Amino acid sequence: MSAPVHASAPAARVARRSYLLRAADQLATAMVTYGIPLLILATTGSGALTGLAYLVEWVPRLAVFTVAGTLVDRHGPHRVFRLANAARTVLAALTIAALSTLPGSGAAGTVVALCFCAAAGGTAQVSFLAAEAIGSAHSQQSPRHAHQVQSVQIGIDQGALIAGPLLGGVLLLAGPLALLAAIAAASLAAVGGTVGWHPPTATSAVTDPTTSFARSLGAGLRTVVRRPALVWLVAGLAASNLALAVIESSAPITIMQHFGHTSAMVGVVWSVGAALSLLGLAVCSRSIDRWGLWAVGAMGAAVVCLGSLTTALAPGFATYTAGVALLLGADAVMTVVLRTLRARLIPPRGSGATLSVTIVAILLPFPLAGALVAAVPASGLPVLLTTCALVQITILAAAFAGLRRHRADLAAPVDPLRPIPPHEDETSPTDLAPAA
Repeated sequence: MSAPVHASAPAARVARRSYLLRAADQLATAMVTYGIPLLILATTGSGALTGLAYLVEWVPRLAVFTVAGTLVDRHGPHRVFRLANAARTVLAALTIAALSTLPGSGAAGTVVALCFCAAAGGTAQVSFLAAEAIGSAHSQQSPRHAHQVQSVQIGIDQGALIAGPLLGGVLLLAGPLALLAAIAAASLAAVGGTVGWHPPTATSAVTDPTTSFARSLGAGLRTVVRRPALVWLVAGLAASNLALAVIESSAPITIMQHFGHTSAMVGVVWSVGAALSLLGLAVCSRSIDRWGLWAVGAMGAAVVCLGSLTTALAPGFATYTAGVALLLGADAVMTVVLRTLRARLIPPRGSGATLSVTIVAILLPFPLAGALVAAVPASGLPVLLTTCALVQITILAAAFAGLRRHRADLAAPVDPLRPIPPHEDETSPTDLAPAA
């Protein structure tokens, strides 16, 4: 009887290591995502440049997916994760050196900050895809507890969302070099933690190294198109991300210029929302076990839409903060559901390329949001937010209806749209969770 316990111990240690490394990586990414636009707004006072910073960060993120998935399939996610964080560490160090010789509020410093934002965005998505591939392997190895793996990973992401914006806003009070040093430190910690790291990989996941990038991505695209449930899943996530991204990219303008608060309050708003998302994740797994993925996902989607509308129509700062908190809390729950389904729909072989295709589609709204915020005057932001919320409601309703029509595609290896009775449980949830 003790053999399974001893056999699972190394896997549990590998799982804990992968969770810790994901935390360091996501913290660095969150500080880039929220800190650099704040830096641009604080030094230039320009809402257009703030939207531009968001845009130039996300365009490279999408561009790297044309090769990142194939690199993961060829070389393994752990190696790609290590190299991506090493590259971000070097980029942060070079940016610190450049800004040390330039005026803090000059045009040259702004250009350097934008260049770092673009380059760091690209490396962030490479490391994210590698971490997602590792998480997908965890899910495939224990399919009955796939939603618990996703809950842990999203909990890590939301924890970084709490610390990243708040830390970025506080560090900016000490100057941009302090923010960049913290980004470099978190990235370096992720690199150092990969020494001796051997995460799980999906069965037959590594592809032929002679396969071209275009052919690999083509295979991933065909996998998506052939699975209607996956198409609906991607559509729902993309629509939700559009509303979230517009709120996220316009937050510095709304909070600092419309409501008259400081840059630190921008971090506080997002940290409050991320804290509520952790509360949602705390009850998410038990709710799914009791009521099933379908019921929990549909409820999460409804609350997400309510949060978006509340934020768009908020008459004051308190209502705005409550709307953001409601949105982020429900979005975390809904994302657990949809990522669990995605892990079950994507086959092991060539999973990196298929993940690339789905993530590109899901993340396209982020650079689009940056472009919209840059193009729309501050007075027009409420109308933009309301329009995106209505689009989100319409597409999420259609997406969940489409997923329900294709329930058969979601029933492997077990039907994720029904609760799992306790007597069918084959593995312990603690095998997939970090140590207390």
